[in-house]
Amino acid sequence: MGQRQQHVQGLALRPPRHRVDPRARRWWAVQALLTVSGPLLLAAVTLLVLSLLFFPGALPWLGPLLLVALVLPALAYVLIMPRWRYRVHAWEVGDLAVYAASGWFWQKRRIAPLSRVQTVDTVHGPLQQALGLATVTVTTASTAGDIKIAGLSAADAEQLAHRIGDAAQLVPGDAA
Repeated sequence: MGQRQQHVQGLALRPPRHRVDPRARRWWAVQALLTVSGPLLLAAVTLLVLSLLFFPGALPWLGPLLLVALVLPALAYVLIMPRWRYRVHAWEVGDLAVYAASGWFWQKRRIAPLSRVQTVDTVHGPLQQALGLATVTVTTASTAGDIKIAGLSAADAEQLAHRIGDAAQLVPGDAA
């Protein structure tokens, strides 16, 4: 992520300090295979097999078309997206706020005052459990929605959830 900073109304906003667990890259790659890349590759193989069986004359133009339209985008997504997301995803808890950066193509940075925290949850989906990962969801008294810090080790997620909950209780606020 480097030392890139965002400027908000004359103030410099540095990236959050803590990265997610490196295993998050595997989690995002498996998700990509299950939701986007896998179906694209399956469609390409199915069309190729059907062409071989029923339309062998179509292979000279169908093979390159499948490669460009389905195979290359599927491989690019599963190989590039997890690395890119890992560079972006980060978090930090200060004395007064929770700060999280997420996304990959559309990147989002959220800062929520601890005084607005209502609940802190830890979620372990099936893939996350298999990789020893978890997501911390911080619900605030805001219409902007929750802050999700995904891709943490399960132990770090539990510690972070307790830390945010304890810190939020110490800050006087209006989210009660």
